Amino acid sequence: MKCLVIVTILFLISCGRDKNVQEDIEWSTERSTDFNKNLAVEEEIQIKLFLEQHRDWTMTRTGTGLQYYIFEKGSGDIARVGQVAQVELIVSLLDGKQVYKTEKDELDEFVIDRSEIESGIHEGIKKLKVGDHAKLILPSHLAHGLIGDFDKIPPLSVLVVDIKLIALKS
Repeated sequence: MKCLVIVTILFLISCGRDKNVQEDIEWSTERSTDFNKNLAVEEEIQIKLFLEQHRDWTMTRTGTGLQYYIFEKGSGDIARVGQVAQVELIVSLLDGKQVYKTEKDELDEFVIDRSEIESGIHEGIKKLKVGDHAKLILPSHLAHGLIGDFDKIPPLSVLVVDIKLIALKS
């Protein structure tokens, strides 16, 4: 009986300590801004190190931080908002681990700027013509951000997307 009382008291004391620790942490706009700036710098370093290993990729950087390289030129129409893009893609992490791939003899489809797919892919697809094959590098804020996809993509992951625009439907 004494053991049960002691364990209960220790449990209640430890619960009280955790609450005090949480109350001591104050999250502010400034702290959030600093966190995001540091995250962006860390990701930029990771991307630069990755690109050092892929010197043949001539990347173009957009204002959002998306980087893309069209290595096979198509001759079709350029992708526009609202069209259905049919693509083949391979999504990998910076360490090369493949997390998603279009199944053989199938195509992935999404409505440009109106589908729940990574915003970086929406931005990148609008740079492509039908037949283009490109590499996209998506910083985490253009991919799955702070939470990942709850499956194969961890939180705060930079993604490398190999994408080929096969067709567009209106």
